[in-house]
Amino acid sequence: MSDDPPARRPLGEDARIDALEERLRAAQEREDQRIRPKAASADANYRSGSRVLADLLGGILGGLVIGGAVDYFAGTGPWGLLVGLFLGIVVAFRNVLRAANQRPD
Repeated sequence: MSDDPPARRPLGEDARIDALEERLRAAQEREDQRIRPKAASADANYRSGSRVLADLLGGILGGLVIGGAVDYFAGTGPWGLLVGLFLGIVVAFRNVLRAANQRPD
């Protein structure tokens, strides 16, 4: 809970109250330890989400750039761009599925 002093002075007369306070303190410490890893997992979730976004954007934009370059140099019209976009989407989703199937560290 907090580091505030107890509401009463320990008299030692009632062992049940002292035992209860000790059990409450131990339970609070266990709860604090149980909650702490959640902050680390939130950071891991943020990194995972950023990776998925980068994979999606990188695959799609990479396919567009490569397809556009093929169109420019080969003069194939929109077909190189369309095929590059399709392949970029396939690669992006393959990377996302691969990342989703990895076990957490």
